[in-house]
Amino acid sequence: MSSLSKAIIMGLVTGIAGLILSILPFANNLEEDVGLGLLFRMRGEMEPPSDAVVISIDKESSERLGLSDDPAKWPRCIHARLVENLLNAGAKVIAFHVYFIEHRSSEEDSLFARIIDEAGNVVLCEFLKMEQVSIAGDTHGRNHNIVTTVKPIDPFLQASAATAPLVLPRIPFKVNRYWTFQPLTGDSPTLPVMVLSLYTMPSYEKFIDLIHKANPQAGQKLSYVWDGAISKQLMKEIREILNDDHLTAKRMLEELDNSMISALDLEEIRRLKSLIKLYSGSNSQYINYYGPPRTITTIPYYQALELGDEVYDDIRTDLRNKVVFVGLSEILLTERKDSFYTVFSKANGVYISGVEIAATAFLNLLEDRPVRPVDSFLFVIIILFWGVLLGLICRMYSVLTALFSVVGLCVFYILFAHYQFKTNDIWYPVIVPVLFQSPMAFLGAVLWNYKDVNKERHNIRKAFEHHLPKEVVDQLAKDISHIKTGNKVVYGICLITDAQHYTSLSEAMDPHELGKFMNKYYETIFAPVKKHDGFVSGVIGDSMLALWVSAGSDSSIREKACLAAIDINDELLMAEQSPGNVKLGTRIGLHCGQIFLGHIGALDHYEYTPMGDIVNTASRLEGLNKHLKTKVLVSDRVISDLDRFLTREVGNFKMEGKINPIRAYELIGRFHESDEDQRIACAVFAEALEAFRKKAWEEAIEKFSLVIEKLAGDGPSRFYIGLCDNYKNNPPDEPWDQVVSMEK
Repeated sequence: MSSLSKAIIMGLVTGIAGLILSILPFANNLEEDVGLGLLFRMRGEMEPPSDAVVISIDKESSERLGLSDDPAKWPRCIHARLVENLLNAGAKVIAFHVYFIEHRSSEEDSLFARIIDEAGNVVLCEFLKMEQVSIAGDTHGRNHNIVTTVKPIDPFLQASAATAPLVLPRIPFKVNRYWTFQPLTGDSPTLPVMVLSLYTMPSYEKFIDLIHKANPQAGQKLSYVWDGAISKQLMKEIREILNDDHLTAKRMLEELDNSMISALDLEEIRRLKSLIKLYSGSNSQYINYYGPPRTITTIPYYQALELGDEVYDDIRTDLRNKVVFVGLSEILLTERKDSFYTVFSKANGVYISGVEIAATAFLNLLEDRPVRPVDSFLFVIIILFWGVLLGLICRMYSVLTALFSVVGLCVFYILFAHYQFKTNDIWYPVIVPVLFQSPMAFLGAVLWNYKDVNKERHNIRKAFEHHLPKEVVDQLAKDISHIKTGNKVVYGICLITDAQHYTSLSEAMDPHELGKFMNKYYETIFAPVKKHDGFVSGVIGDSMLALWVSAGSDSSIREKACLAAIDINDELLMAEQSPGNVKLGTRIGLHCGQIFLGHIGALDHYEYTPMGDIVNTASRLEGLNKHLKTKVLVSDRVISDLDRFLTREVGNFKMEGKINPIRAYELIGRFHESDEDQRIACAVFAEALEAFRKKAWEEAIEKFSLVIEKLAGDGPSRFYIGLCDNYKNNPPDEPWDQVVSMEK
């Protein structure tokens, strides 16, 4: 499999794993809790629109007004006075995030009901109550959660412009979003939506007209509901129309964009677009917080009751044509219960109040600036593309390059997500791509690379073990510099082979067939070397060099080398006897002593091979076989003290290019496998050789002839008979050193 294929697979796995992870609840919770929080903190505080003001029911106001710390016990005449002051200051809509679900003093209740009725712009909050009930017919006996709304008492319900609940789901405990339309209460509009509808009521006529143009049939249906006033029934009908046919909302927006509205109506266009997106959108939205508590203009309750004083002229100005939200609002969580943990909450207990969340939600709707998660299709594309990109980088590049690239990409992605969030209020996922996919791709690629490298190392190691001893491979695996520093002088035995008639064979055979034949040949001669713990150092053409190495002179490795030589001959003899096999006789030479062993070469090419006179002498002994017509010749050093083998001395020879002569022995075989004729022949040969050394040429010829009778065609005997015949006519130089010179 190519590196690119592996990288693509790594990327797809990372992308698919990211998608699977994204649908898990804990990942969604982390994205909301950590990812969204990070984007808010990077963006920081944002200037809120000036269309909303909060009147805070707080501890300071309780103390200044001499009222109870529990706002539920405040006299309702105080609220009536507040509404009058707000109306005089020009407030356009007044929303109470206070529950009026219990009767108090009938006089005060009547006063408050009359004031809000005269105001005509007061919205009261409904209380949501969840009950567990058993349903008849449920055979499992399970309890079901039923959500009911507790409306304000009847006088206030009739007098108010509208009532609605504020629904804040906590996932898992931080308030990140709110309901616009509550499904559990029949898609009833919530407090921020109801306030927006009253605030934008002058634009509703054009809004209904847009529905008529975009969907005439649905618009006809609305004609029976629209009477110039905002009602929950009207809002439900509009939502049903825009949700049943999403093209209606699209055509309404196109109509707005194409209409010839003057620049003076830009504010109305903004409000109409906000209404279209509200009714056609999801029934819940993420809150776009502007900052910590009191970011939205907040006026203490006691100051709002004193708006008649000249001191508060600036406050009256701030309230003109604004939406005023009245409710519990404290800086510290410990002072009020109506506080919620948000992205801007701090460890010191600074939480945001429910009334400020309602005001924030209203402003988000008015400006059409909620936090918008990327749509599902784009989300899938981002996660998949990000996974593939990470997989390609982490698999295609080195670990260090991949690490810096991944970190750089994550920084760039976070900055991009921050820019989109700050500029367009779009929430790009952060946790899954940055905290899950990035480490997963990097660690996965590292582990995969590690596995591949280990596999490659194993393969390379196995390949090296075909060329080098295992201990040398171990040394090189630990430190490649050993290739230059690992050379040493050791005691070793060199075994050199050479095949007879190889030149004529290579000339006659097809190269492909020759290669197959030589592989089989080498398989035959390598096996005994491996069997007897030797190491094949090199192969050139038809020759093999095998080594046995130890720290000092060791008879055991000399014995192993001799056994290997005998087994090579035996294996080749068996192969030659098989029908159809080509006969390739092999000569072997063995010598031992100190050798230089190591990596020989330069630049980018080295070979692990022995060097020294021992190698050359073994090669000369191998060549001597050709003259003596023998198979295996060894030096006296090799055979010294070894009594398991049948051997015979074949003389002292001065080899070509050598100064010192060498005493050579023929290695015939294992002693216990030899027969009587062989042992007698070896004894007679020794006597003949002794006669030769005494210059008794006739006696030597006679005894060598006896050996030939015992060992038909004995090569060394024929060699010496020829030499004796020559010396009879041409005596050797004096003094006679009994050495046969092969230089001539």
